[in-house]
Amino acid sequence: MNKTALRALLRERRALIAPESHGFSRPTGQGRRARGLSQHQVDQLLHRAIGTYHRLESGSYPNPPTSLLRDVARLFGLNEQEWVSLCRYALMQEPPGPLYSSSGKEIAGVWREAVDGIKHMAYVTDASWELLAHNDAFAALFPEGHVPSNTMRWMLLDRNGRESLTDWRNSWAPMVLPQLRAALTARPDDEILRQIEKEVLTDPEMAALYETDGALIHPDGHERPLRHALHGPGWVSICAAQPMAAPGARLFILIFKAGAQRSHTRAPVLRAN
Repeated sequence: MNKTALRALLRERRALIAPESHGFSRPTGQGRRARGLSQHQVDQLLHRAIGTYHRLESGSYPNPPTSLLRDVARLFGLNEQEWVSLCRYALMQEPPGPLYSSSGKEIAGVWREAVDGIKHMAYVTDASWELLAHNDAFAALFPEGHVPSNTMRWMLLDRNGRESLTDWRNSWAPMVLPQLRAALTARPDDEILRQIEKEVLTDPEMAALYETDGALIHPDGHERPLRHALHGPGWVSICAAQPMAAPGARLFILIFKAGAQRSHTRAPVLRAN
């Protein structure tokens, strides 16, 4: 626990909330004059025992439950980056999921221009794997440029996807299904992902694969066989990253090299001198 940083974050955000906005009256006589909600008022609003919030803000609450942190974060109106900081300061770990269910569903519009400027195939999906932006090189991957609206659904359930993803049974499905499970772990109420899971479980082959343990949560650095609509069979190297302000959203850059047999050597690992 980073007590100093935790205290500074919570005090600053608590001071921004007017007690009157939650039905409290500010004392007019002698007594408290500090800005914002009092610690006692926070306990009342969160329906917690008196002194609970004081323990959290003072750093005397070891391993506070994430449910308390989430309630405090929402009461104080923290954004996703502040939510990450709160969990790091209080628990020394990443948050178990986004603060708001709507997070990761949108990104800044400048990402479209950024994606257009990439020469390799590139696209951005939201937290439900819905396509948000892509460049022309990515569209060329698909017959007649028909880009799928959801890339997770395309990889797992679309027949055309299975034809494009060479050796789908061994090189793609066992790698993609754990990503679906990981996404649902972070967002158990995501209706789009739940529907994809439901359809996966109706397919005996995929259901068996889905129940197999798999720890992969992202494809960054992977190389897999792929059939390009224009260039034929080849191999694609996958670079994956996340827009920082949209947890769960992803940027993918796909570097394609034609050839049924992998004849190129992988690029060496980059490391600062």
